[in-house]
Amino acid sequence: MNGSRPILIRNVDVLTASEKFRADILVVGEKIHTIGVDIPTENCEIIDGSGLTAMPGGVDVHTHFDLPMFGTVSSDDHYTGHKAAAFGGTTTVIDFVPLDKPTLEESIAAWREKADPKAAIDFSFHMNISRWNETIAREIPRLVDWGIPSIKVFTAYNNRLRISDGEIFSAMRIAKEYGILTMLHAENGDVIETLVQEALSQGKTTPEWHAHTRPSWGAVEATLRGIALAAQSGAPLYIVHMNAGGEVDQLAYGREKGVPVMGETCPQYLFFTVEHLRRPDGAKWVCSPPMRTPEDNERLWQGLAQGILQTVGTDHCPFFYDGTRPILYEGKPIAIPGKELGKDDFTKIPNGLPGVGDRLPILWTYGVRTGKISENQFVALNCTNPAKIFGLYPQKGALLPGSDADIVLWDLNKKLTYGVAVAQHRTDYNLYEGWELVGYPVKVFLRGQLIVDGDQWLGKAGQGRFLKRTPGTVL
Repeated sequence: MNGSRPILIRNVDVLTASEKFRADILVVGEKIHTIGVDIPTENCEIIDGSGLTAMPGGVDVHTHFDLPMFGTVSSDDHYTGHKAAAFGGTTTVIDFVPLDKPTLEESIAAWREKADPKAAIDFSFHMNISRWNETIAREIPRLVDWGIPSIKVFTAYNNRLRISDGEIFSAMRIAKEYGILTMLHAENGDVIETLVQEALSQGKTTPEWHAHTRPSWGAVEATLRGIALAAQSGAPLYIVHMNAGGEVDQLAYGREKGVPVMGETCPQYLFFTVEHLRRPDGAKWVCSPPMRTPEDNERLWQGLAQGILQTVGTDHCPFFYDGTRPILYEGKPIAIPGKELGKDDFTKIPNGLPGVGDRLPILWTYGVRTGKISENQFVALNCTNPAKIFGLYPQKGALLPGSDADIVLWDLNKKLTYGVAVAQHRTDYNLYEGWELVGYPVKVFLRGQLIVDGDQWLGKAGQGRFLKRTPGTVL
């Protein structure tokens, strides 16, 4: 399928954030041209969609590719991670630019240099604001011209990523003026620093102490503090990777008061708990923020079902579990130092998990099929809402005439046993090893090009395009 002829997907179930209906989808070039019934087939390449369901390509607005950490680097780069995303039905990702250069502009240019030649699906960036001065304050408005109208700030990672509350407040006021969305990593860095030093001094070095030294009350308190800053600045705020039930309560409170705040959670916070960190291979589950309790899992599901939370991202940032042992990736051996770096000290375990390819299949079987969320909510949370919030809708996240033809055809009856042998992440483990799935993507189109056909990869490095975003919508 080279895109030279229009593609007609016949007799497919079309699933969107608001409806489901049987139709044909005509793709001309890179765009959806028509959705209707009995579309003429002349000169078209025909795909029989009978028994399949068409959804918009997933939009994952929280990913980390090729990210240096703890003397190593996350094991998926902008090619391997994009490929994994595509196999899982995601066709758009947004990554974070570290403020590693003297200016925002130089930092973005360096990240573009890494991403552009490797990108296999469409992508954009957020800008980390991890230090504060007059130069950076003056540069933030230029993000709109560069198509990056979102910044991320941290209340944790003291002396590395965190800036003060006053500086966050100043950044939010500038962001509001120019239609830029502020994103917040909400934990209490001061409490974390104190508890980490205590744990190490007492010889408590196993992975579970990663969770014990980052208590959920710190996340709850920092979330409310972020909401208060949004209320006082008038700026919209998007709280990333919400992991504690109390955070959902605070978000509900803020939204009831009319504060323009939104929230995201990730699959790992819906399915796993601190008990997983106590396993012999507990380092696999080390990420920041950490896993919590079954009660937190349940409250996060309620937040999704009740519309308190707006999106599901992944915070995809994978590392090898044992980076001393190579795996085969595209037929070649590769090993990258990983979580074994912290085998004797939880503070040295690279923080992060694979997930960009897992999100949609896992949430379909264990979210939709279990009745926790509806089919339409699935599309809203994973495709449409992220596109709207981050200024990509209706180009992305929608099946509409004029939208990019990012179409995922699902076989909702396809059964498989999931795990590292199925997922395409460039790492040596999968969190969902052995989980039974019902429903899986079987064809994935990026702007009208078939890039995944069953277990075949038809995509290539460099085909993904950088998306210049416009200011988004507060949902």
